[in-house]
Amino acid sequence: MDADELAGMIRDIRKDIGHGDADIRIVDVVLDEKRDSLLIVAPDRSDKSAIIGKGGWVAGRLREKLGVGRVHVEAETDIIIRRHRVGLALERISELEGSFRVLKILEEALKMRMEYPSGLEFLLELSRSGADGPEVAVALSGGVDSSFSLIAAVKLGLRPFALTVDPGTIILPGHVRRSLEELCSLLGVRHEYIGAELGDIQSGALDGRFHPCGRCSGLIESTVMDKIRNMEIDTVIFGDLLSTGYQSVNVDDGILRVNLPALFAASKQEVRSVASLHGVRSSMNFGCPLLGEVHRRHPHLRRYSIQRVLRETRAGVLEPGEALDLIWSICSP
Repeated sequence: MDADELAGMIRDIRKDIGHGDADIRIVDVVLDEKRDSLLIVAPDRSDKSAIIGKGGWVAGRLREKLGVGRVHVEAETDIIIRRHRVGLALERISELEGSFRVLKILEEALKMRMEYPSGLEFLLELSRSGADGPEVAVALSGGVDSSFSLIAAVKLGLRPFALTVDPGTIILPGHVRRSLEELCSLLGVRHEYIGAELGDIQSGALDGRFHPCGRCSGLIESTVMDKIRNMEIDTVIFGDLLSTGYQSVNVDDGILRVNLPALFAASKQEVRSVASLHGVRSSMNFGCPLLGEVHRRHPHLRRYSIQRVLRETRAGVLEPGEALDLIWSICSP
């Protein structure tokens, strides 16, 4: 089916369900028979919205009419930005080339991302053996972003060693522990907990003196870095989504730090998609149990959590609807 024929079908669907007439523009149509999915590339986000329709009704009807398992709509402007960010990451890797074994593997994966910018499913199709790959540490919190990073490291042919900082159940509850342990078992990855004392951060946050996330993430990061400095591992992977381009790969005291989702300029939807295929369930609640209690006791601190959601939305990591769900969870603890 060509773009003009598909555009006519979408206009008819919009009329049938009362969405009104719209000028439907389509740049490209890609049918992936292997994945039973149809990718539609629209010129811009406004064109993407017209194709998806209110509440996804138009895309849903289109999926039924075409008999495909999934209809995915991308804005060409988003693809251009994504490719640009990946290009910047490639430039950064070329500056460091030869310093760390993992860089060549990451470079190859980024070139694949440039070729297939509309999804990270190509990672799942890699079957590289990690037997001879470089060993890396992965900071595993149990959340969807760090879980994706661990999955991707395995698929890329690395030998990941998962490290989880355990500050207690108020930050790392039992169901999260079980989830990350199941993931490590599924992937055949070594896993170790590292104890950390966050008492001052917890008490200060619960007293309403400050928002805990910045202090907590800083302490967890430094705990992981201190751990691997005493090991024969020169690369650590974190699940940061925002530090894209040049900031996605850095060297800290001789250790290569890779923010893997940011390296791929991944969206939250893409990260969730890969993680869900490995049994990782993502929550639309924002933060850990400690943060939920802080929100409940001290409503004025909710604004800082909302700012974090808005940062990811501005960066294109979160869709507006996803951001709205997260903000609602913050305001309704």
